[in-house]
Amino acid sequence: MSLDKATVARIATLARIKVPEADLEALGQELNKILHWVEQLDQVDTTGVEPMTSVAAMTLPLRPDWVTDGDRVDDILKNAPNAMHGFFTVPKVVE
Repeated sequence: MSLDKATVARIATLARIKVPEADLEALGQELNKILHWVEQLDQVDTTGVEPMTSVAAMTLPLRPDWVTDGDRVDDILKNAPNAMHGFFTVPKVVE
């Protein structure tokens, strides 16, 4: 895959990066080297390799998913400066 100046300029625009016209050629060459390297990674045989989220084998600790503190609306709303119909009320900020 080879990137021309127009494509590099488009990528820079999408990335919100201001690239001078004189630097587009050099940036295009750098991006082409990066893309070539990524294409080389595609040639690596990964059959039998399990996907992993970390280099260290570990499992996340799990806890039971129980509701331990609910149905306390009145206790919670006691701390509210303003409440109406079981909800916090706040001043209107958008007209």
